[in-house]
This record gives sequence, C-alpha cells and structure tokens, in this order.
Amino acid sequence: MRIRRILAAVIATAALTGLGLTGAATATAQGAPSVVTPSECRQGGGMPDLADNLCKGGTHDGEQVD
Repeated sequence: MRIRRILAAVIATAALTGLGLTGAATATAQGAPSVVTPSECRQGGGMPDLADNLCKGGTHDGEQVD
C-alpha cells in the first residue's frame, strides 16, 4: 500500500512537470510576432492600416501587415 502512494506521487509529479514544460514552450512560441496579409486581416474582422503596417481590430489586432 505504501508503494502505491509513492508511485502515485511520482506519477503526479511527473505529469505536473510535463505540463510546466509544455506551457513554457507554448509561451515562447506565442511571443514571436506574426505577419498577416491585408486579406487575412480583413477576414479576421480587422482593417489593415497600410500607413502603420498594422492590422487594427479583429482577431489579428496589432499584428504586422505584409
């Protein structure tokens, strides 16, 4: 019975550690700036501001327009 508790604690710790590493990798990937086309900006509900090269509004708000 004691072995089961220890084994459960080891598995739980390994699972939580794996989630932490996955979260860190996801945060790093999301930090990279993305570039969208004017068409993608419009499809996301925004308006491409070609003077500032930014998508204003919608799902791509603040992303660079190429």
